[in-house]
Amino acid sequence: MTKRSKVFVPAVVTVASVGVAAGAAFVARGRKEEVKDFLVAQVFERPAARASYTDLGQSLERGGVFLAQRAARAADTEANRATLSHIIAIERWGQNRLRVALGQRDFERDENHAYRPPERTSLRELRDLLSQTRSQTVDLARQLHAAPPTEGTTVEHNGLGPLTPKGWLRYLTQHADLESRRLRGAKEG
Repeated sequence: MTKRSKVFVPAVVTVASVGVAAGAAFVARGRKEEVKDFLVAQVFERPAARASYTDLGQSLERGGVFLAQRAARAADTEANRATLSHIIAIERWGQNRLRVALGQRDFERDENHAYRPPERTSLRELRDLLSQTRSQTVDLARQLHAAPPTEGTTVEHNGLGPLTPKGWLRYLTQHADLESRRLRGAKEG
């Protein structure tokens, strides 16, 4: 095999990958709801269904450690405070959806913005709120373990549609993990 052919093979794979992605995007445009349902099933529901509430609670706890570490390294910037406020708001909002699954409250189609900490909340306060909020989510996972909802119980997510309680727990873990990767330290700017 010549050097030229070694370079050519990866280029073909890359072009093929781009072509497949473009084709998938074209198909997805016309089938947005089906694609969303597929992604929800693959990313949240299927992995969560294989886990117990205890497993999901432990995952939330482990994720909480990483969240706290990222928040501790975050510089005191408007962007970092906004990211932490967003994570807290989504998690609090999701907690209320879990309380619906537990029968502790009636469903209300509200938005996460109502759960945001006040705009002038300091970085230190946001770090504390983040830890407290995650602890409350872990507690809800324990409650779900102690009194699991009936099979087939779902609670609506405004954008993703109905999620099982296990799907909600996985969603909250994944959401906070992804969003917290946007936090920047003082040297990162």
